[in-house]
Amino acid sequence: MLNVHNLSVSFGGENLFKEISFRLKPGDRVGLIGKNGAGKSTLLNLLSRNIAPESGTIAQEKGVRIGFLRQDIEFEKGRTVLEEAYQAFEELKTLEAELDRINEALGSRTDYESEEYNQLIIDLNDITARYEILGGYNYEGDTEKVLLGLGFKRDEFDKKTETFSGGWRMRIELAKLLLQNNDILLLDEPTNHLDIESIIWLEQFLKNFAGAVVIVSHDKMFLDQVTNRTIEISLGRIYDYNKPYSKYLIQRQEIREQQLSAKKNQDREIQQAERLIEKFRAKSSKASMAQSLIKKLDRMERIEVDGEDHSVMNLRFEVAVNPGKVIAEMEGLGKSYGPKEVLKDIDLLLERDSKTAFVGQNGQGKTTLAKILVGELEYQGQLKLGHNVQIGYFAQDQAEYLDGSKTVLDTMTDAANEKNRSRVRDILGSFLFSGDDVDKYVKVLSGGERNRLALAKLLLQPLNVLVMDEPTNHLDIQSKQVLKKALQKFNGTLILVSHDRDFLQGLTNKVYEFKDRKIKEYLGDINYYLEQRKVDDFRAIERTKREKVNIKPDKKKESSYEDQKKLKSLKNKLSGIESKISDLEKEIAGIDHDLQMNYDETIAQDGFFDKYHLKKAELEQLMSDWEKLTLELENRG
Repeated sequence: MLNVHNLSVSFGGENLFKEISFRLKPGDRVGLIGKNGAGKSTLLNLLSRNIAPESGTIAQEKGVRIGFLRQDIEFEKGRTVLEEAYQAFEELKTLEAELDRINEALGSRTDYESEEYNQLIIDLNDITARYEILGGYNYEGDTEKVLLGLGFKRDEFDKKTETFSGGWRMRIELAKLLLQNNDILLLDEPTNHLDIESIIWLEQFLKNFAGAVVIVSHDKMFLDQVTNRTIEISLGRIYDYNKPYSKYLIQRQEIREQQLSAKKNQDREIQQAERLIEKFRAKSSKASMAQSLIKKLDRMERIEVDGEDHSVMNLRFEVAVNPGKVIAEMEGLGKSYGPKEVLKDIDLLLERDSKTAFVGQNGQGKTTLAKILVGELEYQGQLKLGHNVQIGYFAQDQAEYLDGSKTVLDTMTDAANEKNRSRVRDILGSFLFSGDDVDKYVKVLSGGERNRLALAKLLLQPLNVLVMDEPTNHLDIQSKQVLKKALQKFNGTLILVSHDRDFLQGLTNKVYEFKDRKIKEYLGDINYYLEQRKVDDFRAIERTKREKVNIKPDKKKESSYEDQKKLKSLKNKLSGIESKISDLEKEIAGIDHDLQMNYDETIAQDGFFDKYHLKKAELEQLMSDWEKLTLELENRG
C-alpha cells in the first residue's frame, strides 16, 4: 500500500530521523512510539503529505486514500454535530445535490422522447449507481452509530459544534475520519479525550479495519489491545518489530542483550588481535602475520548495539507552606449546566495530606468538581477552603492555555515572580528544554512537549494542594513514570482525575466514584476500588455495563483487505436495491389505486401502459438482482 525509503528530516541542524525505511500493508496496525519530540507527529505529517521530507521517498499505490487525525483541528462555526460529521461524505453530498437537480428537471419536463430527456435518464442511472457503491443509503445510519460509539447522545446531534469542548470536538473529527472510506488511518493520540467505554469501542473498530493503521499513543493497554506491530523512533533511527508494544519491549531488550554479548566477544577478539599485531610488527619474520591480522581487522564488520535514549525530565513538587488540617469541606454542593444537572447534594471532606482519585465515566462530574474546587466554576451549596490552602491546578486541556506566539523561555519568564525568575532556565533544563530549545515557539512544540512546559510552569507557583485532571495526556511513557514518582514523593494533598490504572496504582489511598450525579467513597487505593467492583480494571466495568444493556461489538469474520472492500460494496449495493424496490413498489401501488378509482382517465395518459409495464419489468429485474446479491453475501459468510 505504502513504501517509505531512506526518509530523512532534521530540525535546527539535528536529525529527527535519518534514512529510515519501512512498508505498510493491509492489516498492519502499527504502534508508533518514542519520546516526546522524537518525531512521531512529524512522521505522520510526512506520511499524509502535509510536509515534504528533506530526502528519501514515500510511494503509495494508485487510489490509496489516507486519513489523518491531527491534534490541532478547526471547525466552521454554525454546523451541528451531525452536519460536521456529514463532512466526511463530501462526494456523496455532491451526488445528492446532483440527483436532486436531475429529479427536479425530470419532474418538470414532458418531452419524454427527446434526446435531452433521455440523457437525464442516463445521468440519473450513472449517478445513482455511483451513489449506491459509495454507500449513499447507509451513511446517515453509519454516522449515528459512530457518534454513539464515541460517546455522543442522540439529543446532542443537533447542537452546534462550538458549544463543545476541545476534547469533544476531537471526537467529532475522529468520527469523520472513521466514516471516510480510507485505506490508511494515521491517528495521533486518538484516546486522549476518550473515556473507557469509547476507547473499547474504538479498539473494536480498529481491530476490524481492513486497511493499515498507524497510531501514536502513550496508552500501553490500548497499544497492546489494537496493534500487531511496533515502530519506535529513537535517536534518529527506527526499530520495527511485528509485535504489540509490551511484547516488543521484551524482544528488543533480548536483542540488545544479544548485541551486548556479541560486541563483548568481538571487542575481546579485536584486543587480542591488536596485541599480536603490536608484538609481531617489530619482528621481520612475523611482519607478514601482522599485516594479515591488520587486514582481518579492516574487513571485520563491527557490531553495533542499539542506542537507548535515557534522558528524562527531573520533576519535584515542593510544599510552599503547611495548610490547616481541613483542605476543603463541601455540603449539599450541586452543579447544573442549564437544565442538565451534573452534581447533586455532594458532601465531601478533604483532609491535609490525603491522596484522592476521582474516577468514573466522562460526563459524570469529575472535572466539574475539580474546577469548582479551584474556583473556576460557580455552584450551588457550600464549599469552604481551609487555612493556608494554596492549590496548584493542572487542567485536562492545560496545554491549550499556552500562548503559541510566545517562546518556551518567554512563557516561563512571564509566569515567574521575583523570587523564582532566576531559576527559570534551570527548571526548563530539568524538563528537557535546553540550549536552543528554550527559543522554540510554543506553537511548534509537540503535544507532549507542551504538557511538559505546562508542568514546568506549574512549579513556579506556591502550592500545597495539587489538583490534576488527566495529567498524563500526551506524555510519553517515560515521562509518565517520572511524573508518577514525583507525585509519590509529594508531601502535600493530591487529587487525581484519571482513567489510567497503571498511573493511579500506588498514588492514592482514597477513591471517589462519580455516577448518576452522586459520589461514592472507597477507603483504599485503586486496586481496592476495583476489588470492590469485582473487576480487574476500568475496562471491565465498562464491559459489564455494555453487557447489561446488550451493547456488543460486531464480530466480523477475519478476511483479506480486498475481500472486506468487496463485502462492503456488495452490502451498499444491496441496500440501494432494497431502497429502490421499496420506492418502486409504492409507486406501482399508487398507480394500481388510480386504476381502481378512475380507470378511464388513468389509461388515457400518453404512453400509460408502456410506462406501467416498464415499471413492472424494472421491479422484476430489481427483485432478481436482490436475490443474486443476497445469495452472494450468504456464501461469503
